Amino acid sequence: MRHDNGSRAIYVMSPAGAIRDPAVLARGVEHLRALGFTVTLDPAAAGRYQRFSGTDEERLAAFERARLQPAEIVMATRGGYGLSRLLPYLDWAGWAASGKRFVGYSDCTAFSLGLLALTGAGSDAGPMVCGDFGAAEPDPRMTASFLAAREGAALLADFAPLLPAGGAHGASAGALRCEGTLWGGNLALVASLIGTPYLPVVPGGILFLEDIGEAPFRVERMLSQLLHAGILAQQQAILLGRFTESGDPARQDGHDMAQVFDWLAQQVDTPLIGGLPHGHVPEILTLPVGARVRFELEPGRARLMRA
Repeated sequence: MRHDNGSRAIYVMSPAGAIRDPAVLARGVEHLRALGFTVTLDPAAAGRYQRFSGTDEERLAAFERARLQPAEIVMATRGGYGLSRLLPYLDWAGWAASGKRFVGYSDCTAFSLGLLALTGAGSDAGPMVCGDFGAAEPDPRMTASFLAAREGAALLADFAPLLPAGGAHGASAGALRCEGTLWGGNLALVASLIGTPYLPVVPGGILFLEDIGEAPFRVERMLSQLLHAGILAQQQAILLGRFTESGDPARQDGHDMAQVFDWLAQQVDTPLIGGLPHGHVPEILTLPVGARVRFELEPGRARLMRA
């Protein structure tokens, strides 16, 4: 299964938060090697400065090493927080010219969207070394999606859609088919980029969103920001991934995530479809940010494919 070329080689770096447990990093690397990948660790991958994997300067240097080395795939160890601090100083044109395929999600959304906005280059919102491949038993659905992405498979997602009770403005009554640029990622990061040069302008796009650790009212507030900025109305479809660890329901005063999405469905004409297996979940799918995709919805089934 092993192929000694750049497409089967992964360079692992820590662009944001510090590694909590080096054993998990080592386990993730071994799982990737067992899949036939040649894995190289950045020398600062296990570094620490405050909550970060290094100072801003050290993490920028890691990005440069990753850009200049031969492996075509660059995978983050984890997200956390910290990439937003680096955005003004990254060599965006150099990254686009390198042809590297960056893989990560959560805080890595800031890099993926900045790269798309400033250069048009794509990346993968997909699994990371520690939280995903570093699991005792990596989820087979996650692994299959990552491997399929490496082969350029046409089918990206095939799932049971969840339509808000408020309705998806026609999508629940029949079929929906649309085509556009796939973009998005972590909701908090997408919202944080509004008004900056690092948020892509994607009219007619297919937007996907996920988050972790955000109470329903905070999710609604961030979705409201996208709504009032006119971003949601520009999309052909909005795909909701998983919104996990949203807090104790007893502390939400009867306000839950389903109500948030029901409310949002009443505010936009854009179809709003839940159930996408993406986010901080073991089965996270690998999604190509910036790719042209086709979305098809029919009763009980939703599919996302490369166009």
